[in-house]
Amino acid sequence: MTTMDERRKRTEWFTNDRFGMFIHWGLYAIPARGEWVRSFEQISVEGYEQYFNTFNPENYDPKAWAKAAKQAGMKYAVMTTKHHDGFCLFDSAMTDYKATNTPAGRDLIREYVDAFRAKGLKVGFYYSIIDWHHPDYPAYGDRQHPMRSNEEFKNRETDFNRYLDYMHGQVKELLTNYGTIDVLWFDFSYDDMTGEKWRASELVTMIRDLQPNVIIDNRLGGNIKASEPEIYAGDFASPEQILPPQGIVNKNGDSIPWEACITLNRHWGYHAYDHDYKSPQQVIRGLVECVSKNGNLLLNVGPNAKGEFPRESLAVLSEVGSWMHGNQDSIYGSGASELPKPEWGRYTQQGNKLYAHILDRGVGPIALKGLNGRVKQARLLADGSEVNIQTP
Repeated sequence: MTTMDERRKRTEWFTNDRFGMFIHWGLYAIPARGEWVRSFEQISVEGYEQYFNTFNPENYDPKAWAKAAKQAGMKYAVMTTKHHDGFCLFDSAMTDYKATNTPAGRDLIREYVDAFRAKGLKVGFYYSIIDWHHPDYPAYGDRQHPMRSNEEFKNRETDFNRYLDYMHGQVKELLTNYGTIDVLWFDFSYDDMTGEKWRASELVTMIRDLQPNVIIDNRLGGNIKASEPEIYAGDFASPEQILPPQGIVNKNGDSIPWEACITLNRHWGYHAYDHDYKSPQQVIRGLVECVSKNGNLLLNVGPNAKGEFPRESLAVLSEVGSWMHGNQDSIYGSGASELPKPEWGRYTQQGNKLYAHILDRGVGPIALKGLNGRVKQARLLADGSEVNIQTP
């Protein structure tokens, strides 16, 4: 079996399920200014320690999170196990900088895994390969690091391989201690910090030995669009905050698995003053657009410091779920149509069933170009009622 065949087999469930939940949560929920607060405000480890010492999400109920995801029509979830700030929500044996050592006092990832599995949802782990807390991660001059301009870090001695041993070790823990993991979502490569800088081939070889069927995003580096991608190029592409105009294809013009990760407001982590939420209609249109281009939508929620989903997020998820209840057949297992995009909306297709998503209703009848003599019957998907189709 070729590498491409293996990827196709691994991603079968992924290209069927189409809709997932992203969850960004960590210490940054306390300052509530987004997950990049340490970098943007150049906060030191010591200055950030107050959040570690007071992190106690008393209302954390992953069963409620899983219920919200399930009701929204989502089939899988990806949750941050460690973000760029280096704080671990899981009980890693390789660091003291973890939830079990905060007032929370427990492994929050274990509870997430158990709750989402119990709801029949597939489970994914986000893991940042960047780490602003680890002493061996490059700081001074790195354009992302909170201490990038701090002269005290200019001549600090670091051993990057020691950091990589730590990073690889934590990935091994995540794939060893929590049962079957469906998605491993790395974030992210930049500048010369890409590919083998992370000892990426070694890392992916270990991952495949531990969990051969886990699917991996493309953020370790490499060229996922190549005819023969590197071992670490990933199983799916992960465009962020955009829906690719034509979907994503490889060098040969073949569609490859992809997933657009999109925020509900303007931030990934909780931001107390960001109320610029997308409407349910925007989310539904985005989901339909992704599927119409053979892609998935990974929609983000940023829980607050108490462990609660924002009420605005829950309201949007509820409305999306109502739509999905009647229209899910046009999403799950569906993909791009052989027909071009119509002026009034989008098509998705599954086998010989064509789903017409009428998003911009004009005046008069809707033109269904290219379907003369090809329509056996037409029904409204939400309730099964007949739709009158006339072809000359």
